[in-house]
Amino acid sequence: MNKNFKPKITLFHCINTFSDGASLPIAAEVDCELQSVKLPCSSMVKDVFLLRSFESGSDATVVFICPEGECRYVEGNIRAKKRVKRVKDLLDEIGLDGRRLSIFNISSGDEAAAVQNIQKAISDLADLGPNPAV
Repeated sequence: MNKNFKPKITLFHCINTFSDGASLPIAAEVDCELQSVKLPCSSMVKDVFLLRSFESGSDATVVFICPEGECRYVEGNIRAKKRVKRVKDLLDEIGLDGRRLSIFNISSGDEAAAVQNIQKAISDLADLGPNPAV
């Protein structure tokens, strides 16, 4: 991978996980260009939004969902997980590699876990390189 490659990552997250994506400390702690997309619930992340993140140039897309059993909307995190699985399979089918899309359960305000999960997505990109669709 090119040493000058600075990954572009789109992060979808529930407002209950981090109320203000702009204040996330993640961007300062990881070497990437991070775009945060706040949602009322992670279940609002639709297949088309995930695909558009890659179309718009993201090298990886990450979805933060509430831990199992802690979603304010009962099954919002479960619906999000099913959608992410479907899109990962589609990315594999079209040759973009489903590893570019990650989903993590994260407790509200757990900044350390957020940084760790974004770093995991970046390390996965070491094998994959930049988004070949752009």
